[in-house]
Amino acid sequence: MNITKSQYEFALAKIEELLPVVSEEAPVDDKDAVELSILSDVVIEYEKEHFPIEKPTVAELVELSLEEKNMTQKQLAEEIGVSPSRISDYVNGRAEPTLKIASSLCKVLDIHPAAMLGL
Repeated sequence: MNITKSQYEFALAKIEELLPVVSEEAPVDDKDAVELSILSDVVIEYEKEHFPIEKPTVAELVELSLEEKNMTQKQLAEEIGVSPSRISDYVNGRAEPTLKIASSLCKVLDIHPAAMLGL
């Protein structure tokens, strides 16, 4: 689908109008719900092409997960059995973890292994 910027902007404006009107309980065949669904697909397609979201790096995954778990680098280091400086290397992108350490990071930080592998 080749969506222009003006079509994208029109779809965004129309979505803003429809959101207050369409509720979660709206029937699937409701005219407004169908229109909202189609326009949402238009916006998603346009944004995939023009505003792609890159996959996070290992450093970003570890840093974000530490924040989410309210955990320090030192606590993580103790949990997985490496030095705090090694965790700092991972967080700052200076080193990549081995598969064994990556597996431990996934378990402790609840990171999906596919995300850690960049899939």
